[in-house]
Amino acid sequence: MKKFKKFYIETTSICNLACSFCPPTKRQANFIKLEDFQKTLDQIKPHTDYIYFHVKGEPLLHPKIGEMLDMAHEKGFKVNITTNGTLINKNRDKLLNKPALRQMNFSLHSFDGHEGSTDRDGYISSVLGFVKEAVAQSNLIVSLRLWNLSEDNLTNLQKNRNRETLEYIEREFNLDFKIMEKVTPGSGVKIADRIYLNQDYEFKWPDLKEEEDHSPGFCHGLRNQAGVLVDGTVIPCCLDGEGVINLGNIHQKPFSEIIEGERANNLYEGFSKREVKEELCRKCGYRKRFDLAPGEVGALSS
Repeated sequence: MKKFKKFYIETTSICNLACSFCPPTKRQANFIKLEDFQKTLDQIKPHTDYIYFHVKGEPLLHPKIGEMLDMAHEKGFKVNITTNGTLINKNRDKLLNKPALRQMNFSLHSFDGHEGSTDRDGYISSVLGFVKEAVAQSNLIVSLRLWNLSEDNLTNLQKNRNRETLEYIEREFNLDFKIMEKVTPGSGVKIADRIYLNQDYEFKWPDLKEEEDHSPGFCHGLRNQAGVLVDGTVIPCCLDGEGVINLGNIHQKPFSEIIEGERANNLYEGFSKREVKEELCRKCGYRKRFDLAPGEVGALSS
């Protein structure tokens, strides 16, 4: 039976922001119903211990997020949430002291990515206020993310786009060092106990409109991760935000059967041989991070 280190459950396809780095979904706006969430947990329980409340959409928009955390805890899951953080004050009581909640990732780059953003200090203050309270009361891990760097203009972006945010964090935690001098793209720096700042290059979603890359490749999709969109569509990884690689629907067929289906097996076995079977995967730049030698692929697939 396949086991996944990460499993993505899209709780809503709706977002309250319109960030330049995140193309809006063309799918129907929707929130997962609690009964469907329960059924999803039951189906994936044999396959994972860690679930993520997103693919597209803003998880804190879901009015029943507290109940979903409780349901996840009852089933023995640990939950990771990635959020833009703008709704953290409204959801404070739904998140604090929830035993299922393992980690929260705050996409601070959303502030500059959303054209209508105002009051940077107020935004960061609300996020850090929650972070400090939550970490003090629980074992929560926090990642403060600034994924907005540009490879061709890295210095300017660090200085101009993120300087105010980083300086605010430095003051708030009384740091005796400059974050910018310690952190490098793709890595993080420890801010406080269980609180980290991560910077990386701006993320680009794979798109069928992009040029195909027919070179050999490898990916962890269906190897250490899988996901289910809000309508029940099973996808191989969190980057298939439109459900292009539709492996089946858990409302029509059990998840355990879907991931052993022909399309799923072709994708999995293809990557074992460094063969990129799906068109979307051939148009995904992220898989190039996993370029491995043939021997390494064999080791991973065993």
